[in-house]
Order: sequence, then structure tokens, then C-alpha cells
Amino acid sequence: MCGIVGIYNHPEAAKLAYLGLYALQHRGQESAGIVTANGQKLVAHTQMGLVADIFTEEVLDRLPGSMAIGHVRYSTTGESVLRNCQPFTINYSRGSLSVAHNGNIVNAGRLRAEFEAHGAIFQSTIDTEVILHMLADSKKRDLVDRLVEILPQIKGAYSLVFLTESRLIAARDPYGFRPLVLGKKDDSFVVASETCALDLLEAKFIREIEPGEIVVFDKSGMKSLKPFGPQKRAHCIFEYVYFARPDSIAFNRNVYEIRKGFGQMLAKEAPVQADMIVPVPDSGVPAAIGYSEESGIPFQMALVRNHYVGRTFIEPEQAIRHFGVRVKLNAVKQMLEGKKVILIDDSIVRGTTSRKIVKIVRDAGAKEVHLRISAPPTTWPCFYGIDTPRREELIAAKQDVESIRKYVTADTLAYLSTQSLYWFEKQKPGEWFCDACFTGNYPVGADEIRHTIRSETGTLLTARLH
Repeated sequence: MCGIVGIYNHPEAAKLAYLGLYALQHRGQESAGIVTANGQKLVAHTQMGLVADIFTEEVLDRLPGSMAIGHVRYSTTGESVLRNCQPFTINYSRGSLSVAHNGNIVNAGRLRAEFEAHGAIFQSTIDTEVILHMLADSKKRDLVDRLVEILPQIKGAYSLVFLTESRLIAARDPYGFRPLVLGKKDDSFVVASETCALDLLEAKFIREIEPGEIVVFDKSGMKSLKPFGPQKRAHCIFEYVYFARPDSIAFNRNVYEIRKGFGQMLAKEAPVQADMIVPVPDSGVPAAIGYSEESGIPFQMALVRNHYVGRTFIEPEQAIRHFGVRVKLNAVKQMLEGKKVILIDDSIVRGTTSRKIVKIVRDAGAKEVHLRISAPPTTWPCFYGIDTPRREELIAAKQDVESIRKYVTADTLAYLSTQSLYWFEKQKPGEWFCDACFTGNYPVGADEIRHTIRSETGTLLTARLH
């Protein structure tokens, strides 16, 4: 996960970066940071917590300059601590350099070990710091030339924004795992993980930064380089399932329409007689609308989400059963009592949350609860930037659908098929996407992934590694 933003040539670059991160808060809630440049130096502020809590007007006033990069973090490598906050900034022989990264580098462990064997000192436990060491170690004179040299050595997913005293640079891995878009606001350029950030800034969406592209912003304007050979695309399908905001355009398609289509296909594949369709808010809403339109069964918001819940809260000493879920979701009992309900959610990971949600609906008086998942079973961990647990913790990796149904206590359970996941790709279904979390088909970093799976399970499971 994680979200990144870059601003070039705006007198209030820090404030624009702040607003961009605010729009991307759904991509990470652990920490946030902004680094600005005024042509002479970099100024940074990073902190644990949410964007609105960290960046007061006083803090933003201490971040001068017409260039900025920003980051919101959801940790997938490294601890959730201050030293791992991004953007990550260094001072080295060629000046100052800051970077913000969305994605995971699967060979970062090996690269880091090689640097440490030669005496390198790391300040964090995140994979992103390896990139900075590689850039500092390169003998090329120009930063762009150094990027062209080192990026082919990095395996995995990366959407990156770099900031120096005088330049902003964006780069995306050749497979295009994570989204990255380019916008323009008057004479300023904006780079962001999603178009919803451009919308808030009233920046015009120009295009995606293409897989394998490096875009440089400096006093001469914008320059695009495509130094890498063509690669098969591997866009993360989970951006459509869960990550991206439904009002964003990701991989050149509207996310809301994609999710709504998941629900329509699910209604065709797994119909059931019921009184109402109820989404698990908020991620289940578009699919539930699609299921309702296709089936003709009424859509009802019979589960209400508390939008003011942070990542931590104080539990009573005398524990309330299912407290963690109940503080976020509450059922409208008058709507559910005596009703047959189709409950729509985007995924089941460990199964514990789904079990609690089904119980909430039953406790509200539902006569039947039919659980429908608008994605295939999650059977493999992600190594490209999704915070999925180890394979042994994924319920669908070790149990069939009927066993999962019994565990979550639903009357029926059905998932969307992998084929229907690509309803929007009529010509070459799934060719341009990574769906390793559903299929075990890992497109990049075979050796590293084999090693990780072995170390976690004690045996090499049959993932299809390229």
C-alpha cells in the first residue's frame, strides 16, 4: 500500500502536497511526511499518525519551497516506527536527496546484505533505503543516469518520487504494479498515486506515468525517458478490488465502474433468493450496487460504519465480544429483523472479521445470511506491496469454500471467479494484471519469493513462479 505525491513549480508546494496526501489517506494511516525544496536545500517533516493531525498550518509554514514530495505509509516491510517514515532523506557527496516509495522490492534483503557486508550503515528497516544506497554507490555523474543504471537491478514493485534541491523525478517499474498519474495545475506539475488527489487539487489529469518511464521536472520543463525494454504488464488487480478510491481512475479505468461490474458478475455466478443486498461498508458498496441492479433485489445500507474510528482505541477492561468490529460497524436492527440478507464484501483474509460481521447481522435478527465476496479466494501472500499475512494464515489457502462457510457461520458463501474478475477485458482477460494473491502466479522475483515461502512454511509450495 502507501500513497505518494509530488509537486513541481508551485509557491505553496507544501500545502498542495498536504492536500494530495489527505486525498490519499486511505492508502496508509501509520505515518506521513512531506519534504520541500527551495532551490538550495531540502526541508523535511515526518511523523507517526494521520495527515490532518501531523500537518498543522504552523508545520506547513516551516516547509518552504516550490517543490515537494509526500508519503502516507501502511507498512508492508519494516516496522511501523518513526525511523521508517517516508519520504526518506539523505545528505551525501552529491548533495541532498529524498525519496518516497509505493511498492515492495522483493530482492531488497539480498541487496541490503551486500551493502552491509561492505560496511554500509542503514538507518531504517525499510526496503526503500536500499535504493538510496544504490544511487549513492553509482559512479555515474547525473542522478537520472544513476537511476537508469540501478533500477534494472531492482526486482519488484516501485512507484517513486525523488526530490533534490532543484529537481523532481518520478519513476515507475517496468511492470506497472502500482499506479502513478501525472497532472497539471496552471504552470505546476503534480504526480500522485491516484487521480482523486489531482481532483482535490483541481489539477487536470494528463495521463498515467507509463510503466518503465522516468519523468524529470526541472527549470527546463518536463522530460520523459523510457530507458528500459518492453515488459509484460503486471498491474495489481487488488487496486480494483480494494486499494484505490472508487472515484479514482486506475490503470486508465474508473474504479467504481470496475467494482460495480464485479457485483454484477457475482450476481450472475452466485444468485440466491433474498430480501435485501447489504454491503460491508465502505469497500463493499459498489459491488453491492452492481449485485442489486443485476438481481433486482433491493440494496439497503443496513450496516453503518463509524467513520471516526482511528487505528487504535481504548477497550474496556471487561471485554465486549467482537469489540473491534462493533466499534466500526453497527447493524440497523429494524431493517434486518426476520429478513434474508445477501452480505457483500470485497475479500476474506483470515476469516475472523467476516465471522464477526456475519454474527452482527444475525444478532440483529436476520433470518438468513448469504455471504458473497466480490473477488476470488485470497490463497497466496503478496510480495509487491499488499500487507497480506503469511500463507499459513490465509484461510482460503488451507480450507475449501464449504469449510470457510461453516467457519464464518453463513448460510451460503460464494466468491467471484478469476475469469469474471476480468469482465472489463474482453480481448485478453487478465493478460495485463498481477493476480498472484489469487493464483500464485508471481511475475517477478522468483528466487527471492521461493526463499521467503520456504523460510515461512519449511517447504516450497507450488506457486507458479516465472
